[in-house]
Amino acid sequence: PGKASAYDLSRTFFKAEADYPGPKTMQATADWLKDHGQEHESFFLFVDEFDPHEPFDTPEPWASLYDRDWTGERIIWPPYSTDTLKNGVITERQAHHIRQNYGAKLSMIDHWLGKVLDALDNGGFWDDTMVILCTDHGHYLGEKDIFGKPRVMQYEPIGHTPLLIYHPEAAPNVISSLSTNVDLHATLTDLFDLNVDHVTHGRSLLPDILGLKTPARDWAVGGIFGNWVQIQDGRYKYARGPTNDNYPLSMWSNRWSTMPVPYYPGLRLPNPDARAYIDFMPGSSVPVLRQPFEPGDMLPFWSMDASLDDHYLFDLQEDPHEEHNLIGSKLEHQMIALLEDALRDLNAPAEQAARLGLPSASY
Repeated sequence: PGKASAYDLSRTFFKAEADYPGPKTMQATADWLKDHGQEHESFFLFVDEFDPHEPFDTPEPWASLYDRDWTGERIIWPPYSTDTLKNGVITERQAHHIRQNYGAKLSMIDHWLGKVLDALDNGGFWDDTMVILCTDHGHYLGEKDIFGKPRVMQYEPIGHTPLLIYHPEAAPNVISSLSTNVDLHATLTDLFDLNVDHVTHGRSLLPDILGLKTPARDWAVGGIFGNWVQIQDGRYKYARGPTNDNYPLSMWSNRWSTMPVPYYPGLRLPNPDARAYIDFMPGSSVPVLRQPFEPGDMLPFWSMDASLDDHYLFDLQEDPHEEHNLIGSKLEHQMIALLEDALRDLNAPAEQAARLGLPSASY
């Protein structure tokens, strides 16, 4: 209710389609390119465009574009749940309606992205401009009966995100090499020929983009705070959950957020307490606040009720829908070793390996 009422208040300011956040951002981008793009010898323009994030709210003609038979109140807020249909959280018809609303928002923002592409056309930017289109995560819309972004391991619909890159010297192509969003920083510093004097984890994608046949990385790591950590090598994905009691566990941050979770009224990220202290993440010279947690503490939302000893291993080549868990096979030992090597390479805090019950917990 609090979530909906806040958005409903914001929505009173939307008098036309152009007033919605996504269209407004895209139009501002197109306007900047038109008015200022030629003023600079070089420029870096970062555009944070929130759509197609929920709420899946669009005006007509988009709103009814894909679900003209729907007669009830539009469902623009998808549930965050597992076993969604099985437990009767929503009906199959409601699930279909939510997916159509998502599609409507995709179509609307695609239309407004077209205005940015038109501005690139009209300004003659394509000959010397690199354009990157990426996102931070996907969204479950019923795959495995999951909706939203609940506390589950990162299956492909949420973890395998689109990355579109245009480079004037690159031929159109589909590249199957692994990448993660941290590689974009390395790619941009490589593009602008900048020297980085601090530790980073990204690998430049320029060699891949330019067809030099040198994959940027052999593995990619992801995960959820205080829960699963996973690694994949291009074919296999291994997600390792915490073991024992999920400790030691600390939050390391220089930006302490207290964003509420609407589905749990009153829930807030626990504030730092007397145990917190200034520390440095391995490999970084930037101080952060480190808050250790102990059994019995209120934990951040994503690590509450963590599933212990809940591990997954999938062959994405033979099993793209991740239906057959290969945990217990000989391959698991190889992926554990790869995960340990990756955590060492990233200089991850030793407590991470201990929390996951890895053999290298003493590194």
